[in-house]
Amino acid sequence: GEYASLYAFGIFALAGFSDVLDGYIARKYNMVTKLGRIIDPLADKLMVLAALVCTSVARRIHPVFPVVYFIKEGWQGIQAFRLADRISDMPPANFWGKGATFLYYVAITIAMLFPSESNTAVFIVLCAAIAFSVVAYFTYRARGKRLVDAVDKAKESGIAELPLGGVSTRSSPQILYDYGKGASGTFRDG
Repeated sequence: GEYASLYAFGIFALAGFSDVLDGYIARKYNMVTKLGRIIDPLADKLMVLAALVCTSVARRIHPVFPVVYFIKEGWQGIQAFRLADRISDMPPANFWGKGATFLYYVAITIAMLFPSESNTAVFIVLCAAIAFSVVAYFTYRARGKRLVDAVDKAKESGIAELPLGGVSTRSSPQILYDYGKGASGTFRDG
């Protein structure tokens, strides 16, 4: 009906707000877990994908956008699960990934609230979101390679665990410097 777009936006905004709130609570009360670092981004990606599909079905965005999003996020998800098998904690999102998510939210919001006037604006914002997503993918891929290389180097050195945020008595500062470079989490011998 007449208010369907507003209802859809309200649900989308509420879901986005609850995601921000649960992340804040998890960080504030030190309740961040490896499972949460996997499930929370997965839930975010599924929500964005659902919104992209719905706005595409409503003919507010071109259908290529949800397809590109699904392919990119699906491939990146497969790579993340492969990485999760090698390390004991997942690194956090970076600027490019957060920026891409923000741009997808902006595009979906414009498409929901201003369906008749927004085709060009939505197209531009979605293209920017895809560009951010591609850069994010390659930065995550490079970080993943550094992490796997560090795990391999640590195993060669006889180190079972390698904290990424600091130096322990069981880790080499040089390995952290060369391969960790600001990532967080702990390597696991695997």
